[in-house]
Amino acid sequence: MLSRLLKEHQAKQNERKDLQEKRRRDAIAAATCLTEALVDHLNVGVAQAYVNQRKLDHEVKTLQVQASQFSKQTAQWINMVEGFNQALKEIGDVENWARSIEMDMRTIATALDPSELKQKNNQKGKRKGTDRGDPSLPNKRIRMFFEQFGSQKQTPEGNINTPFLYELLGENAWYYITASFALLWILVWLYRDSLEIDNISNKYVFVTGCDTGFGNLLCKKLDRRGFRVLAGCLTEKGADDLKRAAGPHLKTVLLDVTSKDSIQTAMEWTKKEVGDRGLWGIVNNAGRSLPMGPSEWMRVEDFHSTLNVNMNGVIAMTMTFLPLIKKAQGRIVNVASVLGRVAANGGGYGISKFAVECFSDCLRRDIGYFGIKVCIIEPGFFKTAVTSLDPIERELHRLWNQLSPEVKASYGEKYLDNYIKVQRLIMNAVCDSDLTKVTSCMEHALTAAHPRTRYSAGWDAKLLWIPLSYMPSFVVDIGLKLVLPRPSKSV
Repeated sequence: MLSRLLKEHQAKQNERKDLQEKRRRDAIAAATCLTEALVDHLNVGVAQAYVNQRKLDHEVKTLQVQASQFSKQTAQWINMVEGFNQALKEIGDVENWARSIEMDMRTIATALDPSELKQKNNQKGKRKGTDRGDPSLPNKRIRMFFEQFGSQKQTPEGNINTPFLYELLGENAWYYITASFALLWILVWLYRDSLEIDNISNKYVFVTGCDTGFGNLLCKKLDRRGFRVLAGCLTEKGADDLKRAAGPHLKTVLLDVTSKDSIQTAMEWTKKEVGDRGLWGIVNNAGRSLPMGPSEWMRVEDFHSTLNVNMNGVIAMTMTFLPLIKKAQGRIVNVASVLGRVAANGGGYGISKFAVECFSDCLRRDIGYFGIKVCIIEPGFFKTAVTSLDPIERELHRLWNQLSPEVKASYGEKYLDNYIKVQRLIMNAVCDSDLTKVTSCMEHALTAAHPRTRYSAGWDAKLLWIPLSYMPSFVVDIGLKLVLPRPSKSV
């Protein structure tokens, strides 16, 4: 019996030990779970603090850039105000000088009045004996002149009358007046052209054709200026390369301007990005130039392939994005060409650029009432993928090979080689490698308070193509006949 009691006592002790051990293990597990939860919470807090710190650093940098821009702009305004005050001072000095000259001329006219001269001659004999021997006579005459000068009255309200201006400036008065007004107009235009918009960092700009060339360079420049750039790229490689080369405010989207679905998708994406602010600017830069050559060598499909990008694409992009631009009272920048002013090549390129010029002019006059500005960029010849010689020559060979034997015979076997030589000569001689001349025009159209209607980029555009566009058509016809080869069976 005693042994049974001992066994029961021992069993109860073992149960108590097991229960204590179980409770200890449960407590350890609960403490471990609590520790892990605390660690996870701390890790999340540290990560959130790091993200907040990065955002704060970025905002501080943005504020520093804005403060620097504001400081520069303030300094420019101070300089302009000082220059304006100096100009007012100089104008005041000129007015006082003109008034003094007017008074001098009146004094001289009074002194040379015929009636007074006659009266003085009649009195001369009476005073002859006394005046001849008077050594103080010159001093008296000088004193009389200054007394007359002091007694002269200015014209009402101090204004200079017209006869005095003619006497002062002589027969060429109108030339001086016209030159003065022209100089004043130029100074006012330069000052007005230099004014820029505010709050660039809050404005969104959509640019098409950003894989290479003008669009790619423009996106980088606008990103550095602080714009929120939305870049439309045709290929994923072009989009990735651009994102790696730009800042965090630049975003890309795949865009094919010949596809309505692609344009609509890009518009919906842009609408989410800009929100209620609207789209400040759209730059229709996407384009293609080939095929380009003699018009007879083209097929209808060759024209359509270029027109679908350069003309239909510009119209579709503009009309689709117009509600967003209208909300921001923004800018539409269409890239045309000097070949939209002078038809120097066959193919769809020149036709499309003439169409862009016409579309932009009509659009500007129609929507200008809503505060929207429409600008046209007219670049000359620049070294881009559009003017690359290898693709141009391949397309010319393709066009030549698809011609019928009769057409080839009318041009002659050497015509193609001579035509390619002329293209090489023109491209090597005229093409400019400085693409910033074009992107600076685009940037000014987006940032200027008063953008220009047209921008001619490149010296060949300013000195050759634009002047040619104002000349009679026969001048361009003769020039092209002298440059391009002549078909063998021409009449």
